Amino acid sequence: MDQEICARIEAYRDLCVHLSNRLWDLAETAYAEHESAELQIRELERHGFRITREAAGIPTAFVAEAGDGGPVIGFLGEYDALPHLSQVANTATRQPAVDAGSGHGCGHNLLGGATLLSAFAIKDWLAASGLPGRVRYYGCPAEEGGAGKTFMTRAGVFADLDAALTWHPASIQAIDAMTTLATLHARFTFSGVAAHAAAAPHLGRSALDAVTLMNVGANYLREHMPSDARLHYALHDAGGSAPNVVQARAEVVYQLRAPDLSTINSLLDRLNKIADGAALMTDTTVQRRVEKAMSNMRPNKVLSDLMYQRMLAIGPAPFDADDHRFATSMQAAISAAEARGSLSIFGAQRLAGALHDSVLPAEWMPSLLPASTDVGDVSWVVPTARCLGACFALGTPFHSWQLVAQGKSTIAHKGMQQTAKVMAATAAALYASPTLLDDAKAELHEQSTVEAYVCPIPADVPPPVPKKRDRAPANSVRGSFPVQYSGSNA
Repeated sequence: MDQEICARIEAYRDLCVHLSNRLWDLAETAYAEHESAELQIRELERHGFRITREAAGIPTAFVAEAGDGGPVIGFLGEYDALPHLSQVANTATRQPAVDAGSGHGCGHNLLGGATLLSAFAIKDWLAASGLPGRVRYYGCPAEEGGAGKTFMTRAGVFADLDAALTWHPASIQAIDAMTTLATLHARFTFSGVAAHAAAAPHLGRSALDAVTLMNVGANYLREHMPSDARLHYALHDAGGSAPNVVQARAEVVYQLRAPDLSTINSLLDRLNKIADGAALMTDTTVQRRVEKAMSNMRPNKVLSDLMYQRMLAIGPAPFDADDHRFATSMQAAISAAEARGSLSIFGAQRLAGALHDSVLPAEWMPSLLPASTDVGDVSWVVPTARCLGACFALGTPFHSWQLVAQGKSTIAHKGMQQTAKVMAATAAALYASPTLLDDAKAELHEQSTVEAYVCPIPADVPPPVPKKRDRAPANSVRGSFPVQYSGSNA
């Protein structure tokens, strides 16, 4: 069965390489991935998928389905980029392609490419095998801090799914059965009274003073948080640039991270009290609002073990001498500390060489990834498994220009293709043995009896979709698909 699946992946390889490269060119950021979404929708429609647009009321989210009856297995695709990471492809020096432009610094152009590959291959395999089953490709926007899947989960988009499969591009190939950090963003807006700062300061009530005092209180809170929790902040509105005015409005956004939502909620309660205290001390008022959040990941052992076995059977990507030379040149642009830090989060710091051309032993992987993802919310309602694919020089850090530079390389394409085979083979095994799905669901049910899912984003908070006039332009001229592909790193 694996050989048949791999052959079907090979048949779609060039198409999905073109798609991935075009997503890299567009590099559209969270909730602005309009051309990126349309690009994928056009190809999915052309290959017989039924499309549901604007999933969860998000213009750049969609669901594509093919097949009839039987289990429903979904592949989670992402395609959002990061701001200010524009970079010329396939070069080991910092060269922005577009001034202050965005770039795929987390490899989501490849993430979408591989999951599309898997969906296309499984659609054809189901039709040829005669097995009942439906395959879905979920177009999921705004993973980079936008909590797209959290909003989609809250809207019930994944409610009738039997299993969800996904991956993430990395510099190693491994099964990812780690949990992640839950996270929550809360906005605090202080309102006071404006006044002349010299002639009548006693009449003013400074909202900026309130934000400053809240930050002081938050700094004291950090000493009394669990050691694995984090508190970040950004000042969104300082009340203007004139120092001779008592600022009547100021705004700060805090991001909380912790291994579980209960800790997040406990810390949020304390942060709310600090905000109340700052307002009391400055005789201002405060409004607060949770804007977005992501749950911690709930790994599913049944699905993860199955995916790991398929990964071992299919093997690593077939990198060649040119790939190794290019990876070596990229490593010269990455400091030893950056490389160690990138590998250590996966327990892979002992690896050496230019590329990871094997499968990381499952026992090397730590239990917690010190990062957040909205895949976590999906994993609370659907049995979910994901893996990592080797697409970059060993030790390439995430959210870096070095990663962007490798996003169109043959290394990236080979890693994307190999991971698509693993995900598709996992799905095929689930369709062929539905009892595995029953076991995966039983595991999730047992987890849910301990703690049921409650969406961390309040029901009245809409997705932060930008208005049309606020949409940023794409990095490149939007042309028709496909683009030309040379198949070379150079």
